[in-house]
Amino acid sequence: MRLTQVNSYGLKQRQETNMNIEIKEVTKETANSILQLQVSTKQKVYIESTRQCLTNALACSHYKPAGLYMDGILMGFAMYGYFPREGTDGRVWLDRFFIDEKYQGHRLGNILLEALIRHLTALYHCNKIFLSVYEDNQHALYLFQKFGFVFNGELDINNEKVMVRTITSTSNKNPAEPGA
Repeated sequence: MRLTQVNSYGLKQRQETNMNIEIKEVTKETANSILQLQVSTKQKVYIESTRQCLTNALACSHYKPAGLYMDGILMGFAMYGYFPREGTDGRVWLDRFFIDEKYQGHRLGNILLEALIRHLTALYHCNKIFLSVYEDNQHALYLFQKFGFVFNGELDINNEKVMVRTITSTSNKNPAEPGA
């Protein structure tokens, strides 16, 4: 992860940090830890519990549930997948994404969303990533827009608005970084 700072001369300097970010598919060994993750009470109307997500993944082999780790500590959850029958060439979906309640408020959403975008792009060799969001979920909406996701005019089966991010060779920079 790189942090950009402006020095006293107004020049941007990048500093490397030693954060170790891992995106690990859920296994039998990690499932209990994953099930302990949760969002705040007011966020529960916007996203399914990890229990529901794991149930959905058992029912649909396209879903890949994953733990989001930073320096070996489980901090969040995502569920993504490639759905070959959607659109003309299939679609890669970031279907669920959240930071555990006790780790929220520390900009981890930015860090982990960036890592997820890179992970999905490398894993699926995709040029678009889709997700859906309730329009009144202002925190999520702001984060997704900051990372280049835009509404495409579609609604999903839950009446959530579909957003898409087009991946280009230059869009792998962190848009949350100044100057990116």
